[in-house]
Amino acid sequence: MTSGVTIPALVAGRLLVSLLPLPDALQHDHQLSSPLTSYSRLQEGIYLFKNGIDPYSGGVFRHSPLFLSLFSTLLPTSRVTSSILWTLCDAVGALALIRIWRARQRVSSSSRDGLIGAVYLLNPYLFLPTLALSTSTFENTLTLLSIMFASEGQISASLLTLAFLIQLSLPSLLLVVPLFMLLVGDPVSRLASPAPISSDLRKTIPMLFEFMVYSIVLVLASTLVSGSWAWIPNTWGLGLTLPDLTPNPGLWWYFFTEMFDHFRPFFLVVFSVHLIIYVFPICIKFQHDPLFAAFILLGILATFKPYPTLSDPGLFISMIALFPEIYPYLRHPIVTTLLHLHASLLLPLFHHLWLTQGTGNANFFYAITLVFGVSNGAALIDCIYAGLRIAIGKGDGFEVVQE
Repeated sequence: MTSGVTIPALVAGRLLVSLLPLPDALQHDHQLSSPLTSYSRLQEGIYLFKNGIDPYSGGVFRHSPLFLSLFSTLLPTSRVTSSILWTLCDAVGALALIRIWRARQRVSSSSRDGLIGAVYLLNPYLFLPTLALSTSTFENTLTLLSIMFASEGQISASLLTLAFLIQLSLPSLLLVVPLFMLLVGDPVSRLASPAPISSDLRKTIPMLFEFMVYSIVLVLASTLVSGSWAWIPNTWGLGLTLPDLTPNPGLWWYFFTEMFDHFRPFFLVVFSVHLIIYVFPICIKFQHDPLFAAFILLGILATFKPYPTLSDPGLFISMIALFPEIYPYLRHPIVTTLLHLHASLLLPLFHHLWLTQGTGNANFFYAITLVFGVSNGAALIDCIYAGLRIAIGKGDGFEVVQE
């Protein structure tokens, strides 16, 4: 399957679908966009900004000031032009995924390129948020670009795209450590023959300084655009304080809806620290393959971040195509697939019953988000197991025949 034919055909098909008249309710679907990525909230913020009103004063606009500056000056906000822009953004993400695959295989092209791109462009978890014009599409593309540049050894480009990504989505800080490991190492698969990292970690010191410079410049630029520091608690602070309990496919919103106020600070700390504790164990265990470590941390983000959408597990699922060596070692791929199919069918149904028909309640939707969380967790655990199991018996003269 050649990428020279497959990718343009898929992009053209997606663009045609995005230009068709689609239900406006798609933009307000809580599964496809969150308070941090909603297109309607972005339009409202741009309108307020253009009319001299601070968009962060009302507690509705939660996007980065960089979106304000881009969409109020350079980028159009009409439905047609936005559809084209979002589709092209997904096309860039697909090409970045292909280049990551090539870097991992150390080839300039391969027969699998078209398949890798198709896995990304045909993933409904990624396609539907793009139709809803969720800004999570930009976050996914920046994630893949930062990994792509790191895999190809382009240090400055990788650090700059990573700084932009964190500016748009603070939980992406989890990717800093594996990306730095990737920059001092390489993306080639070593899952079958793990060995401690041999690169000089002192090389990361100038890279860390460069990354901090990029981040500080972006913070100052955002403050200059918004006119104050109010954007920080309304964007970065949103995932730490959780003031907006709009439903989403994640595990946080219902838990904190039922939470007594005096317990709230404690559990906010617990939930936030819970995300952080995975970084170093994963990076230490998979130090021989930092690309796989970044992949696992993306799966953890997709499962446990405060305001996820379907595009978060969509990116994780699409990246599984980069690691065909783990396929024979997956324990329950059929069960995991069926769990995802079950959840993806019932999520919109229970959401409709609750918020449109009024014949259900919040328990309906939260019950299926728990199933969705289990399906994401099952895929994550299966990939971790396969990444560890592949090395058993290598170099020690024994082989596990039956477990």
